[in-house]
Amino acid sequence: MEHYKNIKRPSKEEQITAMKSYNALAATLEQLTSKNPEIEIEETEEKIKIPLKALKLLAKILKATSEGKPISLVPMATEMTTQSAAEFLGCSRPHLVKLLEEGKIPFAKVGKHRRVKFEDVVNYKNEMKANQEQILMDIMKSDEELGLYDS
Repeated sequence: MEHYKNIKRPSKEEQITAMKSYNALAATLEQLTSKNPEIEIEETEEKIKIPLKALKLLAKILKATSEGKPISLVPMATEMTTQSAAEFLGCSRPHLVKLLEEGKIPFAKVGKHRRVKFEDVVNYKNEMKANQEQILMDIMKSDEELGLYDS
């Protein structure tokens, strides 16, 4: 789980290659009907079957890479330490432990140590972001009603 610290933005060359590959793959995906299409690696002439879901995920990766966004894949069942979960959320470890003890994020104990599922941390982060957006909308609506905000 420590690998997300080493994620770097793609280079311009990688972005250009990713865009060309994305465009070709996206056009090909529209024509596929098989759940496990076969692709050929040109350099080795090896043919391999790839699940369609994996090819669609590859297309998303290529699109994000072409836009210069760093990419990281984490299996959803991955367990994190409290320190890595806190770093992911951008908070202190003691604050994260408080969230765990309040039941806001599920966790399991392994000996004396707490472990949280990456999926649960992502769900919490998404809930917090949605709550923040709702609060901002409420503030804007209130300001509009009071005539403090011109839309």
